[in-house]
Amino acid sequence: MTKEVKRNYLEINSLKDLKEGNKPSEDYSLSLIDPINFQLNKFFYKNIGKNHKWVDRLTWSEEKWINYASNESVRSYVFKFNDDLVGFFELIFHPEKNETEIAYLGILEEYQNKKLGSYMLSEAIKKSFKANVSRVWVHTCSLDHKNALNNYVSRGMKIFKTEILNI
Repeated sequence: MTKEVKRNYLEINSLKDLKEGNKPSEDYSLSLIDPINFQLNKFFYKNIGKNHKWVDRLTWSEEKWINYASNESVRSYVFKFNDDLVGFFELIFHPEKNETEIAYLGILEEYQNKKLGSYMLSEAIKKSFKANVSRVWVHTCSLDHKNALNNYVSRGMKIFKTEILNI
C-alpha cells in the first residue's frame, strides 16, 4: 500500500531574518558532540525517527555511521536538560555551494510539545550561519512532527519547493 507524503524544502538566507525561539531555562544546554560519538547520532536517529518513518539509515553498518559522524563537513549537537538527553541536530556544511543543510533535527518523545523545538532550531540556524554561508536549508515532510513545518516558518524560513512522494 502506498501513502502520499508531502515534502517541503525551506530556506533562510540571512541571520537577520531569524525569529529566535527563547531558551527554556538555564537547566537546558546545547553542545557540539565532541569528541565525535556516532552512537549518539544513531541513538537519536532511531529513537526520534521511529515515530516519523526515518528509515534510510536503519541499514547502515557501524562503519558507515562512524564515517558519517566523522566527516569534516558534519557537525552534530546534543540538547540536554541537566544531564538528560533531550534532542539533537546535525548540520552538513556544503562549502562548494556556500550553504548549510540542517540534515536532522528532533526531540525525544518525552520532551516534545514543550516549545523546545523553537529554541533548538534557532540555535541550529545561528550555528549554521557562523560558517559565513549565504543559505541554510532543510526539508520536512508530512510524516514529521505535526509542529515541524510551523516551527520552520515561524523561525523565518521560507518554502522554496514542495513535492508529493508516494511511499
